[in-house]
Amino acid sequence: MSLASRGLPKMFRAETDEFAFTRIFTTDRDHVATRLSGTSLRYAAIVALGVRWLPAEQQPPLLGGHSLDDFIALLVKRQAASTNLGDIALIAWAAAEAGHPLLPDAIRRLTEFDRRTAPEYVVECAWVVSALAAARAHLDVEEHLTAARTRLLDSAHPGSPLFPHVTGPGLVKSYRDHVSCFADQVYPIQALARLHRSGDDPQALAAARTTAEQICRLQGPDGQWWWFYDARTGDVVEGYPVYSVHQHAMGPMALNDLTDAGGGDYAEPIRKGLRWLLGPAELGPRRGGDPMLLDEEGLTVRKVYRGDPRKVVRGLHTLTTRARSGLRLPILDSIYRPGDLDQECRPYEFGWLYYAWLAELPAQHSGR
Repeated sequence: MSLASRGLPKMFRAETDEFAFTRIFTTDRDHVATRLSGTSLRYAAIVALGVRWLPAEQQPPLLGGHSLDDFIALLVKRQAASTNLGDIALIAWAAAEAGHPLLPDAIRRLTEFDRRTAPEYVVECAWVVSALAAARAHLDVEEHLTAARTRLLDSAHPGSPLFPHVTGPGLVKSYRDHVSCFADQVYPIQALARLHRSGDDPQALAAARTTAEQICRLQGPDGQWWWFYDARTGDVVEGYPVYSVHQHAMGPMALNDLTDAGGGDYAEPIRKGLRWLLGPAELGPRRGGDPMLLDEEGLTVRKVYRGDPRKVVRGLHTLTTRARSGLRLPILDSIYRPGDLDQECRPYEFGWLYYAWLAELPAQHSGR
């Protein structure tokens, strides 16, 4: 968190009053050169969700000088023009957790925009559930929450322990509609755990626990949280890239929330995932120190990946597992060994880092 607090202010673009999409860096001996690229409303909302748990006096330096209330007000204003369900849901979630005066506006926008019955990305559907579970202590959102809950739970293939990438056909190519990712698992785990805590929902808790136990069962030998899964069976399709944010924030965030909701103890997988950051086995002895953490610059290295041209390993494993679940081409692992580093860092990584280690689950609400 100290690393995050050094790095996050350097990701804010004062000229546009927005957070950058990413901070790209290069290293040359003891020198690190960085530059910002793009902007992201989604990442700003995640930063607000995380920074909200820090002491009030520590918040403005991380939010471009804004107080948390003013920053969330700025996000709600921009939410009104957004046409992305994920962005809209995250801003509503941030407003709900902060008990912001503009929460009714944020929830109104979410209610108006969420199509509910059309196919959506599972990650964004999970954020809708998290937003509404947080808002139910302040507003009557039960009708929308019931529909969002059903959509998320019903998206999983019957008998599969994992969630898919989308809730229905049409959003992704048919040859890869069986593939889901780590994010498609952790955000539903978190949403369902928080839903249960907000209103006593044993079915939601059980679904979250089933998914958590599967990703922990599949965790790599050195603590890697793998990236692509077969949503039909719960198997790994392709492990790489391995992302730093999964290890230090998103994995712990979902599993800690599940533990706090009464869904089991995941301390050892969390610890194992954190240890990977201190010296990934994929890099071997060629790099010393702490290669994924640049403490003084406030940076994490985004991921370790294969460096294969046009992501050929992912594509071929997607095709082979489409034909038969679990069918892989082992020769690809020896030809394209993981070991390349993606030298960039994004604001949401630090937003979720704060959230993972500081956020508390709310007291149970009597809405259900």
